[in-house]
Amino acid sequence: MLVMKSEARGLIAHGVSACAGCGLELAARIIFDVMGANSVVVIPPGCAALFSGYGRETVTKIPGFQGNLESTAAYAAGIKAGFEMQGRGDVQVFGLAGDGATVDIGLQSLSGALERRDKILYICYDNEAYMNTGIQGSGSTPLAAWTTTTPGGKGVYRKDMVGIVAAHKIPYAATASVGYVDDLRKKMEKAKAATATGPAYIHVHAPCPTGWGSKPEHTVEVAKMAVQSLCWPLYEIVNGVEYTVTVPVSKPKPVTEYLKLQKRFSGAAASQVEKLQAMVTGDYEQLLNR
Repeated sequence: MLVMKSEARGLIAHGVSACAGCGLELAARIIFDVMGANSVVVIPPGCAALFSGYGRETVTKIPGFQGNLESTAAYAAGIKAGFEMQGRGDVQVFGLAGDGATVDIGLQSLSGALERRDKILYICYDNEAYMNTGIQGSGSTPLAAWTTTTPGGKGVYRKDMVGIVAAHKIPYAATASVGYVDDLRKKMEKAKAATATGPAYIHVHAPCPTGWGSKPEHTVEVAKMAVQSLCWPLYEIVNGVEYTVTVPVSKPKPVTEYLKLQKRFSGAAASQVEKLQAMVTGDYEQLLNR
């Protein structure tokens, strides 16, 4: 019997056991492609651990390390320092962590790496909850969203994680989305280049059909609507002060157009929706003023 084998063209294998319509998988394939073979990835427990693999098997073609949930940036910084001591500063080291491992549990180690100016790239894939352990709310869960720990809808605003990062005055920081892959790729290339002088950070919006109650085939549509409704503006920041909106939105869609694509907002009260609309409109105006 003839057995046909095919080699994955990128740095990630054909088959990954992610959920159908997973925004993370699309983002990861672009991220790994830009980073290239001369790189090392650090992944904490979470959805991205699927790329680390199990036991002796992995779906990636580059060296990787799976640490604990709170120390992705510290591990990446240590690995980078080790390569530099060996005279191999050309090796790229990047972290790939979810919002729980970044905005909440890993915030302290990330802040330390940014303050030290460690030459690493940190990428947060944001599916807006702890999806890998049962859809618990995180600091990045938006106002009014249902999770298992916010069954009545989250009552407070999400953290401005990119603003926190920008306060460290690092060479490069940006938001990105799987709905705009060309924008993501360009920002990855800029971030990679920026690590020659210091740390870089990219925060990628990655819809999760499982946790959001959206249709798997609508992942890109949901991601685009987040941008067009101003719920996820796309911009970059150089040295903490130079802001540029990379995908301007001149005629924003109402936030309701975004919310209706997801079951997690089906119980949102009208007052919560009004608050969310006012918040995203105000935030975008502030962004443009910068």
